[in-house]
Amino acid sequence: MNHTTVSGPLQGAPDLTSFIGRRDEITATRGLLAHARLLTLLGPGGVGKTRLSLELAARSRKTFRDGAWVVELAALEDGSLIGSQIATALRLPDQSNRSPLERLADYLRDRQLLLIMDNCEHLVEDVADVVAQLLEVAPGLRVLTTSREPLEILGEQIYLVPPLAAPSDSAAAHQSIEAYDSVLLLIDRARSIDPEFQLTSHNQSAIAQICQRLDGIPLAIELAASRLRSLSITELLKRLDRRFDLLTGGNRVAVPRQATLRALVDWSYELCSPAERLLWARLTVFPGGFDLEAAEEVCGFGEISRGEVLDLLDHLISKSLVVAERPRGSLARSGQQQRYRQLFTFREYGAELLEASGETADLRRRQRDHYLQRAADMVSKWCGPDQAGRLAAARRDHANLLSALEWSATTPGEELAGATLAALLRYHWHAGGNLSDGRRWMDRLLALTQEPTAERGNALWSAAWVCLVQGDRDGAKVYLEECRQVAELRNDPVLAAHADHWDALRHLFGGDLEPAIDMFGSAIAVHRRVGDTMSALIAVFQRAWAQAYAGRAHAEAGLAACQGAIAESEALGELWTKAYSHWVSGLCQRHLGDLDSALNSQMAGLEIERDFLDGICTALTIDDMAWTLAAKGQFEQAGTAHLAARSVWRGFGTSIAAFGPHLEGDSLQTINLVQQALGESRVAQIHAAVGEPSEVEAIEIALKNASGATEVAAPLHSPSSQQPAPRINLKTPAGVSLTKREQQIAGLLSEGNTNKDIAGTLVISPRTVDGHVENILSKLGFTSRTQIAAWYVGQGEKAAN
Repeated sequence: MNHTTVSGPLQGAPDLTSFIGRRDEITATRGLLAHARLLTLLGPGGVGKTRLSLELAARSRKTFRDGAWVVELAALEDGSLIGSQIATALRLPDQSNRSPLERLADYLRDRQLLLIMDNCEHLVEDVADVVAQLLEVAPGLRVLTTSREPLEILGEQIYLVPPLAAPSDSAAAHQSIEAYDSVLLLIDRARSIDPEFQLTSHNQSAIAQICQRLDGIPLAIELAASRLRSLSITELLKRLDRRFDLLTGGNRVAVPRQATLRALVDWSYELCSPAERLLWARLTVFPGGFDLEAAEEVCGFGEISRGEVLDLLDHLISKSLVVAERPRGSLARSGQQQRYRQLFTFREYGAELLEASGETADLRRRQRDHYLQRAADMVSKWCGPDQAGRLAAARRDHANLLSALEWSATTPGEELAGATLAALLRYHWHAGGNLSDGRRWMDRLLALTQEPTAERGNALWSAAWVCLVQGDRDGAKVYLEECRQVAELRNDPVLAAHADHWDALRHLFGGDLEPAIDMFGSAIAVHRRVGDTMSALIAVFQRAWAQAYAGRAHAEAGLAACQGAIAESEALGELWTKAYSHWVSGLCQRHLGDLDSALNSQMAGLEIERDFLDGICTALTIDDMAWTLAAKGQFEQAGTAHLAARSVWRGFGTSIAAFGPHLEGDSLQTINLVQQALGESRVAQIHAAVGEPSEVEAIEIALKNASGATEVAAPLHSPSSQQPAPRINLKTPAGVSLTKREQQIAGLLSEGNTNKDIAGTLVISPRTVDGHVENILSKLGFTSRTQIAAWYVGQGEKAAN
């Protein structure tokens, strides 16, 4: 019961508890997954569908070139957001104005990966529609779903997940029962409570009966095992007997498994104190999990004081009704707050309790107000240290934030508070890569409010900012015109300054430099006068961006302004605008002809983005680095950087064209220079070597490219290349050797061939090539095809010497 399921890449088999048994199930499902593009693991709640899916994916993920990815749907309440949830799991930032399904279709079209969509039953029709569309456009996609009912779409392969095998009374009387998976599970979980717990001749019969009466359902067995903190095996068996008699009228044999699980949850409820039951119900307002502060603030009132929440929460954890998700590794060392969550079954049960208590509206309002305050704190403290930590915290609470916005939008009288929350989440939308969600909620909530309040005014310019970054200048214009009207009606110069600020960006994106520079200047003056340092720093680098293209004198002024902003950011401990200021500094330096300084500025910005991962700043900076390298005549490196930037742009569904004709013009000029200098064949080789890197990989490629370490950055040349790229030799790990076929495939990789090309050359299947490449990566301890290619060429150089 202590395994954790979160959306994102599958790193390996769950390791919070051991995986018990299921050998036949793993064998059967691996065979099905090898032939079916959609496999649904079907069964009642608690039967172990999620755990089996993760184990199956962990054992199969090497057969998928682009990995296995978990999409957790339990916390999702709106089926229309499934596409967005998949995009989030794939770490595909929400930046474009296209629908999530359109972006997913483009992203998945040429990829070979496995999507594990967990807990589909409450959204089964919407899941079926999304999965059908994605399978149609992405031939390399396979989907593994867990559900209580099938999706019922063409091509779906169903696998009924059985309960764990339980021994009969006869087996328990005549033989050891250790071979039964349900018994192994019960013993394993009992030993987590009492390390000395043993299966003996005295308790064997009771253990067998417990596994029988719980129908071998893993969740039920784990819940029962947790009671061994206070009960003996015999007492546990007696208590189960009485409880099931009460719920089934004595007819144990006819009990459906779902009813059995319900009975066990009912029993868990009966074992809780009234205060524990109440907290259990109140915690259901956190669909995305929660930390202790949130639980105390939202649930600590009335019959439960804030000071009682921690002890009650601890009791619920010990009874396996709440899961503690302890941060590990670097997250633990960074001091990240521990989070908690309820399993879906218990959250569903608790929601019924909450509804019966009549506290639902009060709890939802308290939850919304809690995150409203957190968002306000994020804005007020953003211009200072720990921006990345605040951003990470908002990302962890994303499902809770959307839940708060949904309640505000659907509850009369709460719409304005919802719009205020959406506006205060501006850094979560932009720096956190969630622009599509931000746009959706700001449009919806602004349509529900009409009063010209200061809160509406701030929501208007915040919405305009989102529109602009998505490339929707017309939508931004509408919001900014109303923002000016509200500012005039209220005689609010600060609100008017924000309208100037974002209207200046609209002019910049439209190519109108002079009005943009003037309006930025007016906004900066007001921001400074009222002490809004964050808004001032944003406007400073944006004005310098416009100045970079307005002639030498302007570019010099913009560079000086950025250098001052960088110094100011350093004094404040602020990193977000510092990274952007480094990017614009490089832009200005390039226009002034100081190319080496430009590269240094770009690398400084990317060093920040290693931890921050603002996709927009990353893509802009790498693109600018490509232009700089092309200006220096380093066309191999320029082409590599450009292709890495393009991958980041594609990752969030937009292009540099959305940011105005000046940047787009630089990009097109760089492409032309690279193609003229290297030729189409060489550019194609570079493209094959670079591939489609993630944002993190693109940053590493760009930094190595610019610094001269070309292990990844400079693709290897072919004999026909006019400008051979630098190489790097990688050492072969001691005792490692490749087979003749693996050596052959490594050589073909070094020539820029794709797996499909290699398959054609060697007359073998692409899947066989995939397997060989995975083996080579594993043997050499590498993570990319480019590293294999560099290693292969390095071995040839050693032999020649």
